[in-house]
Amino acid sequence: MVVRRKKKSRYMRGTRTCGWGRTGQHRKSGLRGGVGHAGMHKHMWTWVIKYCPDYFGKHGFTRPPELIPKVNSINVGTLCAEAESLLRRGLAEMKEGKILIDVRKLGYNKVLGGGRVDKPLIVVAPSFSKSAIEKIKASGGEAITVR
Repeated sequence: MVVRRKKKSRYMRGTRTCGWGRTGQHRKSGLRGGVGHAGMHKHMWTWVIKYCPDYFGKHGFTRPPELIPKVNSINVGTLCAEAESLLRRGLAEMKEGKILIDVRKLGYNKVLGGGRVDKPLIVVAPSFSKSAIEKIKASGGEAITVR
């Protein structure tokens, strides 16, 4: 038979350590084995094996940043809007009634398909997006890929 009696009060009025034994047991991080990743190669090693087996060691490699090609892109809508200005400044030329723009001269290496194209343009670039090619051809122009 279960003994039914009133539970002892857990209010620790006037106790200095509030149930934590010596004062230092509830101070800083000694109770938890250290802060953060402290002890990962020592007393927390079993935790590491179970939950973070790839925590230590080298994995993969980082590609040298100078080998990663930098993509500097411009939208066809911007090219179309700036076409007259480029003609005046000598950065574009008229060819067969169309405006020839070499985006490499402008410092770009890719043409994207943002914006509207309402003039026939001949655009020379190292790379194009699919939508850019479609818009240039739909306006009666050409997209010429050059390496």
